[in-house]
Amino acid sequence: MQPVTLLSLASAVPPYRISQAEAKAIGRDLFSGRKALYDRLSGVFDNAGIDGRNLVAPLDWYAGDHGWQSRNDLYLRASEQLFEDAALGAIVKAGLQPSDIDGIVFVSTTGIATPSLEARVAPRLGFRSDVRRVPVFGLGCAGGVSGLATAARLAAAEPGTRWLFVCVETCSISIRLDTDDPAALVATALFGDGAAAAIVSTEGSGPATIAAAGERQWPDTLGIMGWRVEDPGLAVVFDRAIPPFVTAELAGAIDGILGDIGLSRRDIDRLCSHPGGAKVITAIEEALQLPSGALDLEREVLRDHGNMSAPTVLFVAERLIARGLPERTLMTAFGPGFTCAALTLERA
Repeated sequence: MQPVTLLSLASAVPPYRISQAEAKAIGRDLFSGRKALYDRLSGVFDNAGIDGRNLVAPLDWYAGDHGWQSRNDLYLRASEQLFEDAALGAIVKAGLQPSDIDGIVFVSTTGIATPSLEARVAPRLGFRSDVRRVPVFGLGCAGGVSGLATAARLAAAEPGTRWLFVCVETCSISIRLDTDDPAALVATALFGDGAAAAIVSTEGSGPATIAAAGERQWPDTLGIMGWRVEDPGLAVVFDRAIPPFVTAELAGAIDGILGDIGLSRRDIDRLCSHPGGAKVITAIEEALQLPSGALDLEREVLRDHGNMSAPTVLFVAERLIARGLPERTLMTAFGPGFTCAALTLERA
């Protein structure tokens, strides 16, 4: 595609903060009716590589009995605020006004909004009445990369237009206490909430250029990651096979994506990856034969924010830009499908 400039990148988190030590202690109380499950898996709190996370609700909310409506009502309230915070942050960083935005790509998978979120906040933020809207659901953790790539492709297709990309995820709303599924407890130890936004265009200056993007999907992998839709709310699907799957399959997928755009791993100076968990980060380093600890910013973001799904990789990119982009970076993320999404960031 025609190269597109990343004009700005911004992130946002909700106001409620919890340390991992607090989460472990509270988890013991919340899962008191399933003591055997908690005792067997509580080590995940210690081994997750997380110091703290931000949540969209105070701690007593998570101890309550919530169904679909209660959870989604919270999603709408919290996500609108996160959308506004992240979007305005990106718009201000780019030196623009909301009325300068020609199109919006919005990604979210942790709640349902019809009309979609960008329509709900448009009057308050001051978007034009003719702004194009592209809401996307179901990308999961891959949404940060896939959504940004989609916005870049749309900007490239209409040179001169400015596209705002926003992703918002409220993973903590899906925390469930009514199940014996081990994934529910793992989610309690991993999930945080957050949002990120970026503006892309063929015109203007910014820290990087998006030059190419690609994806790989594996057949017969629908059960590795995703949501089950159940009566009390979404139930997380985390397969224990994710880290070994990444170790075995990532290199071939990355080589294929890079080959499609005329590059190889030798042309990439740094990976910027979604830090889905401590074991996943290690699996990525092993799969691509990176030095141990090479993904330092990924570990920092996981430590400070947990797994926020789609926005998390953009938090990593934001820190990488602040530290100084290398000449060429490859952003990657895994998501339901099972899918690997990637795009190249070239230093401006």
